[in-house]
Amino acid sequence: MRLIVKYETKLLNYLIENLDMPKKRIKQYLKNGSIYINNTKITKYDYKIFPNMSIIIDTENKNSTFPFEIIFEDNYLIAVNKPSGLLTISTPKEKEKTLYHLVRDYLHKKNKHAKLFVIHRLDKDTSGIVLFAKDEKTKNKLQENWNALTTREYVGIIHGTLSKKEAKIIQYLKETTTNLVYVAKNKEGKEAITNYHVIKESPNFSLIKINIETGRKNQIRVAFASLNHPLVGDKKYGFSKDKAPRLYLHATKLKFYHPYLKKEILLETITPNEFKKIMK
Repeated sequence: MRLIVKYETKLLNYLIENLDMPKKRIKQYLKNGSIYINNTKITKYDYKIFPNMSIIIDTENKNSTFPFEIIFEDNYLIAVNKPSGLLTISTPKEKEKTLYHLVRDYLHKKNKHAKLFVIHRLDKDTSGIVLFAKDEKTKNKLQENWNALTTREYVGIIHGTLSKKEAKIIQYLKETTTNLVYVAKNKEGKEAITNYHVIKESPNFSLIKINIETGRKNQIRVAFASLNHPLVGDKKYGFSKDKAPRLYLHATKLKFYHPYLKKEILLETITPNEFKKIMK
């Protein structure tokens, strides 16, 4: 995992402010010698860092723990808090540096015969909860009625303020040959249902809670771009000159029915610190 330093501070403070993982785990990474600054191993909490320095967390270090927060794990499932900028699964251009490979490697260290199956995914630039299955039967059971039996909630920050503070957006989406998703006319394409509620506003931005009833590619990003209030940091559907360090969209809540425990499981993560900073 790699970070580029944005401001001058001390190393531990920066990692706490910019990583969605417990402070205890970050300290363990430092203690184990798994953190490098400009290719130099650093273990001091108070090491001073400056803008444009490169921070690398070595996820292959056998002494290190999993690099991100593990939200839930049992014999059938594992859910982790994916950072922005990391693919969930491989693409023709990127085969190895994915969340799937990191989770699979983590499981292999405990059991060399462990397997991993994708249940759903997040966009590369979206952070938050991703759930995987440890066997194909569990994957199939969860995917059977995924849209109907899950609650998927996000927080996002958009440019500007919305006239309607709460609404349901129903659109029909299609995709171009260049992988750009757009709103189709005359109900062509796949139906996408996005609900939102404004939590907080500032002169330039709005913090919103989002709940999706369908899971279409780039659904949330396209929905708000179509309202002329794109997500902050969305250079694909929003402003190409947006200077935000990341896409401000985070999957904060996932509720699903566990097929073996026979009960609903609610997974939650905290809103990333950078979301709070931009809304001050």
